[in-house]
Amino acid sequence: MINKIVNSVAEALGNVADGSTVLLSGFGDAGMSHALIAGLVVQGARDLTVVCNNAGSGEAGLAALLKAGRVRRMICSFPRAPTSFVFDELYRAGRVELELVPQGTLAERIRAAGAGIGGFFIQTSSGTPLAKGKELRQIDGKNYVLELPIHADLALINAERGDRWGNVVYRKAARNFGPVMAPAAKRTVVSVNEVVELGALDPEHIVTPGIFVDKIVCIPRTINAAGADK
Repeated sequence: MINKIVNSVAEALGNVADGSTVLLSGFGDAGMSHALIAGLVVQGARDLTVVCNNAGSGEAGLAALLKAGRVRRMICSFPRAPTSFVFDELYRAGRVELELVPQGTLAERIRAAGAGIGGFFIQTSSGTPLAKGKELRQIDGKNYVLELPIHADLALINAERGDRWGNVVYRKAARNFGPVMAPAAKRTVVSVNEVVELGALDPEHIVTPGIFVDKIVCIPRTINAAGADK
């Protein structure tokens, strides 16, 4: 019997190796699993490459992981929100690297990894410092830049509801990066606010099917928002 539901964050995360690349869903705090990230802090993996739209806010979630000194490199689109002071201090001190990627390009690089696409040409960063060192090509008289997929060892995603087969649905804007991140990682762990019985999720509404999910852990919404490991 397939049952991907586990009882704790620690069990869901398992062993995360030093130097892993980790995808974190979320647009700011919307759709970010603070509880899973808090569990990663406790787990202890170091020298991580973290891929996320933002670079954390306040001192919880991704900011807590950064503050604990576990992140070697950030790949993100928006590292300088007013509340991203932890990342800002670490970056200015030379303690964390940054690869800046335009938001649409970031999403497509992650999607490409899950879709088995070896690379794609895009105009977005053409003629900017972000194109430095990348292959350039002219197509139909326009300049394009080659972007490569972002493969990951682990994806940590927050969703609204899930079943024991691993099928999940999202809540409104919290959907953001979760659907493209789940197929792009070797292991995908999802925290959900509610576990439902098989058949309770309309097949036509399932956004991330269970084939892309390895573990599910139920974290009440209030606990996830606080970043507690329960």
